[in-house]
Amino acid sequence: MYEANATVIGTIVNHPVKRDLPNGERVLSFRMASNSRRLDRSTGEWVDNGTLFLTVNCWRRMAAGVDASLRRGDPVIAHGQLRSLEYRTRDGMDRRDLEMRASAVGPDLGRCTAHVTRSSEMRNTGERFGAESKVPVGDGLGENVATAPAALPGTTDPEHADA
Repeated sequence: MYEANATVIGTIVNHPVKRDLPNGERVLSFRMASNSRRLDRSTGEWVDNGTLFLTVNCWRRMAAGVDASLRRGDPVIAHGQLRSLEYRTRDGMDRRDLEMRASAVGPDLGRCTAHVTRSSEMRNTGERFGAESKVPVGDGLGENVATAPAALPGTTDPEHADA
C-alpha cells in the first residue's frame, strides 16, 4: 500500500455518509470528483481531460464540521493522506479505489462563498495562553467575537502572539 499527502480540488458527488464506529469514533465519508481540463489550442476552447474519483474520510471533529457545512454538489478542497485500496467484489471482479484520510477539508472559495462559524475550541485560544482579549471577527458588528491571546507564554509582545 502506497501513501502520499496530496491536495485535491473538486466537487462532492454524493451525500456524505456518517458512521459511528463500535470504538466510539465517528467518521464521515464522501465521494469527490476532480476534473482535469485543458485548452485545445486548435479550437481555443476548454475540453475535459479526465476525472479523478476518490473517497474522502473525515474523522472526529472534522466529521462534525463537514457534516454541518458541506453537501452533495459543493466545490471543495481536500488535503490528506492518499492510499490505493485493492479489493474483490461479490461478483469476483478485482477493483481498485483511491481513498484519502483527510487532515483538512473546506469549501473552494474560488467557486462558492461560505460563512465561517468557529467551534468553541477555536474561540477559547486565550484560555490556553493566559490573558484574553476580545477581538471582533467578521463585519465587526459584534455578533461574532473570538478570543485572542494577549501574548504567548514567555513573551510580552502581543504582536508576536502567533509567532
